[in-house]
Amino acid sequence: MKDRMIRKWWKEGVVYQIYPRSFQDSNGDGVGDLNGIIARLDYIKSLGVDIIWLNPVYSSPNDDNGYDISDYVGIMEEFGTMDDFDRLLKGMKERGLKLVMDLVVNHSSDEHQWFIESKKSRESPYRDYYHWWPAEKGTPPKRWSYFDIESNAWKYDATTDAYYLHYFSVKQPDLKWENPKLREEVYNSMKFWFNKGVDGFRMDVIPFISKDISYPELPEKYEGNFVPFYANGPRLHEYLHEMNTEVLSKYDVMTVGEAPGIGIDQALDFVDEDRKELDMFFHFDLMALDREQDEVFLMAKTPWKLTEFKKIHSDWDAAFAKKGWGSMFLSNHDFPRSVSRWGNDSKEHWHHSATMLQTFLLSMRGTPYFYYGEEIGMTNIRFDRIDKYRDINTLNRYELAKGNGEDLDDFIENEKDASRDNARTPMQWDTSPQSGFSTAEPWLSINENYASGVNVADQENDKDSVLNYFRDMVQLRKDHLALVYGAYTLLLKESETVYAYTRTLNENQYLVLLSFSTEATTVQLEELEYSRAELLISNDTNAKTTTDTAFHLAPYQAVIYRLHK
Repeated sequence: MKDRMIRKWWKEGVVYQIYPRSFQDSNGDGVGDLNGIIARLDYIKSLGVDIIWLNPVYSSPNDDNGYDISDYVGIMEEFGTMDDFDRLLKGMKERGLKLVMDLVVNHSSDEHQWFIESKKSRESPYRDYYHWWPAEKGTPPKRWSYFDIESNAWKYDATTDAYYLHYFSVKQPDLKWENPKLREEVYNSMKFWFNKGVDGFRMDVIPFISKDISYPELPEKYEGNFVPFYANGPRLHEYLHEMNTEVLSKYDVMTVGEAPGIGIDQALDFVDEDRKELDMFFHFDLMALDREQDEVFLMAKTPWKLTEFKKIHSDWDAAFAKKGWGSMFLSNHDFPRSVSRWGNDSKEHWHHSATMLQTFLLSMRGTPYFYYGEEIGMTNIRFDRIDKYRDINTLNRYELAKGNGEDLDDFIENEKDASRDNARTPMQWDTSPQSGFSTAEPWLSINENYASGVNVADQENDKDSVLNYFRDMVQLRKDHLALVYGAYTLLLKESETVYAYTRTLNENQYLVLLSFSTEATTVQLEELEYSRAELLISNDTNAKTTTDTAFHLAPYQAVIYRLHK
């Protein structure tokens, strides 16, 4: 247990993720901005969270909503100015909140000055900041792109008669980390933000930064799923260690890598403290659970099973039992709303399943990450027409499906559950027009359920609301360090209706029971030794302190007991 009690603020903190475009508009243009976030800092502080993760606010032409950066040390005009950013950071510090920003350095925007110069000439000093393939060598070996209509990651540019590499949009050319000058530029931009007082980075697709620059043909063993190939470049850990040595080690900051393609057997290569690379990362095993195999954006035909859900979390907890640290999340800007995906957003079960999932994230080992609106149980919007969507991923895949003659009604049905726009609808503040997000028509439509209780104002005044339960659960985690550092033991492994586990730290043991069922359930836990199970929190009134070994759970009930021997 000694290793687990190496206390760090980023282990004990609760992270609140803000998608700035959708959080609060302050100037009536329908787009959220920095001054909008400033206006809501007291609300964020009231949640009990400690760390804000802010999605990109850098200068960008917005091909991919800010993940195409044209200036790593500038602020997007749509969001405000650097003075606004400085005021935001100052306001956060005054409230004891820490700020984590996005680091997007696998690729830049094609409107970044580096790329503008790079494509002017093969002799440009910036040429080697990006990956180029001269056309006289023929067609470059196939590389798959997430956001390209033809799924082709090589784009021909006539100016120098060459192709450039883009794992994402054609407007997101990949940076060439093999060039030490490029790495130095990245490190300098990181220092710029740390010197301002930023407390860390969430690193976008960070395993993709290393490439084999001989660009070999893709190995057949990947069978069309190229993500693991992209995530295991030959110099990846060299670069991460160098980044730590040159930058991260010089500041008291946290790092979390977005790590698609990284398996559980590789986990400690990134976060073993002795390796001096990252603090934690997001794995994608859970995010693949309800998707067709090797199809990131295609919903599976069969429902996911709770036993599979439990195995994923239990296996990853075990990976960090002695070394490293994990992260916990159920949704973010790239995936649908958690209550719609992992709970039940029907009117009957919405409240219990939203609070049950909050209980889960806040009672597991690993830093918990909550996405804005998760604290009030925001749900998928499920757009039924393509003209409602704004996400480049949905729009490009729609064009690809249309070009292939696929059933477009089936495509839209899939997007109702899979689209990233489900997670990007504006924050629901109250029942006024546009739910208090803006005085203008928002950049993306607001979910109509803002008018029926899924908003902050209504929930503030209800002591039993999803919002106030969230606050209580955050405080419970802070009051009981065993819920942060304690050992995790899975119970009822084969149950498809109840997720049960204990958290144990020294003499303190806690029992967590989570129903994932629409039916009432009774479970027997005779293997636990206790004289009294003291009720600490529940999202249902039927729970009470007990000496019994039989526990009765309402649909989607969550309960935490402290066990007394």
